[in-house]
Amino acid sequence: MWSAQDVARDQVRRQANGLDVATVAEKVAEAAVRERETAERLRGNGSFYEFEMDRERLAVIWLAKHSEWRRVRELMTAVGWSVYEPERDAQGSVWAREREERFAGALAAQAALGERRGEEADELRAEVWLSAASSGLIRVVACRAGLRPPEVLAQLAERIVVGEDGTVSVPPFTPSL
Repeated sequence: MWSAQDVARDQVRRQANGLDVATVAEKVAEAAVRERETAERLRGNGSFYEFEMDRERLAVIWLAKHSEWRRVRELMTAVGWSVYEPERDAQGSVWAREREERFAGALAAQAALGERRGEEADELRAEVWLSAASSGLIRVVACRAGLRPPEVLAQLAERIVVGEDGTVSVPPFTPSL
């Protein structure tokens, strides 16, 4: 869900809070080293621990972190901040808001999916194989009613009556839209 840039921007924004320019410059240097190391490992010149994330993603994240630390350092230097304050970083704040909106949207979509699945749990989906004769009758009825065959079958199923003795019947009806 999150791009390497999203991950880097979020982590740097949180980690840089309250840091002075010298400390941010150290973070830039550290990120440069990590970027180089992960790029070398990606080319096969080093080993990753068994449970580390995949090489490509890690290399791209460090590339993005290095870029974001440089952006923060350049912003602090240009504006003359003694310490980094995320709320004063206009571009970083825009990115943070966009990330929060995407996260809220993802949570809403997940909740809606869960709700739909809950509703679908009460539904029955069935694939029915009918004989040629039964199939032909359903098609004729569907055509006359302006429906699709599954819609006729659904209306038949909605009208099923189960007798006390277990017999199943469908009272006469006219399929409708």
